[in-house]
This record gives sequence, structure tokens and C-alpha cells, in this order.
Amino acid sequence: MNKIEIINKTTKFVKETLAEADGSHDWWHIYRVLKTTQLILKTEKANILICELAALLHDIADHKFHNGDETIGAKKARIFLNSLNIENNIVESVVKIIENISYLGGHKKSNYYSKELAIVQDADRLDAIGAIGIARTFAYGGYKKREIYNPEIQPNLNMSKEEYKNNTAPTINHFYEKLFLLKDKMNTETGKKLAEKRHNFMKMFLNQFYNEWDGKL
Repeated sequence: MNKIEIINKTTKFVKETLAEADGSHDWWHIYRVLKTTQLILKTEKANILICELAALLHDIADHKFHNGDETIGAKKARIFLNSLNIENNIVESVVKIIENISYLGGHKKSNYYSKELAIVQDADRLDAIGAIGIARTFAYGGYKKREIYNPEIQPNLNMSKEEYKNNTAPTINHFYEKLFLLKDKMNTETGKKLAEKRHNFMKMFLNQFYNEWDGKL
């Protein structure tokens, strides 16, 4: 099976798997991460097939929608990739990326590193910030029936991993508990440049939000 066939079969599998997914973690999230991965690959040397497969499969079973199970995504990806009969080293590399890509409140500690992980992780994190990141954050907050904002509930920057996973705070708090922290966690030069721009856009958005909240504008 050639690269085009592998990518096409993987794309079909992911679209089918995420057909009923929430708008914050649906096929279009995968599509954007893939496109950003391809953009970063223009300036970074890495295995393109591994990067593209990892981008496509990284969120096929997000723990947030599977009772907090952090292993289910990698397991599903491994089963699918093995069904394609591709080289074991490619399967293992993609699975390792899926196992290590998540943020999880900054508590995801790992000794694993690959250039491919660095690239796909940047692409995934970039989709969590900027205009798209704002839209996804409120989409997920609505899905979880969270308040948009409550000035009486302050962001918690010292949550444990379990507290982060079970957090029910207003959506605005998520900007401080995760989104504003991602800019300084980028791995690649392209990722850092894009993150800077998107980070500043979020700051502008919150400025406007607070002014409107207080009836100033």
C-alpha cells in the first residue's frame, strides 16, 4: 500500500469514527491539525508519513469523551494501523505520539521525544488558541453546560491532573488555566511564530469581553 492509499484509508476511518463528535473535537479539528502539521513540515525535517498519520489519529478517542481514559485513543489507533499492514516502526512511532501529545493541565510528563511528536504537538496546540481556539473553547464549554464567565470563580493555576480533568469552572477560566500557557510550550520555530500571533489575538478578545461584560463598550 502506498502513502496516498494509507492516508486516504486513514482519513476515511477518522471521518467515520468522529461522525457524531462534538464540534470542538470533530473531523474539522483533525483537518486543521493536519493542515498545520503540513505547514510546519515545510520548515522542519521529519518523517512526513508518521506526522500525517499522527495528526489524523491523535484525537480519535479523546479522554474527555471516554470517562477520562487516556489510553483508549492509542489503542484504537494501533488496531487500525495494524489493519493496514504497514511497518511496525511507523505504527509504534504514531502510537507514541498519540500517547504523549496531550496537555492535561501541564501534568503530562514524558521522557519520549521525537521530531514528529514536536511537530504534531505544536499543530494540535495551535488549534487550541487564536480565533479557532476561542471558538472551540466555547463550543466545549456549551457541550459541558458550563457558565461562560463568573467573576466570583477565579482561575486555578495549581490544579492536580485529576482536578484539571474534572474541572467544571466557567469557560473564561480555561484561557488562564491552559490557553495562555501554550505559547511558551511550542517546540518548533514555526509553531512559536504562529502561537505568538494567536496568543495576542486571545488577549485582545478578552479585553473586549471584559469591557462588554462591565458595560463599557
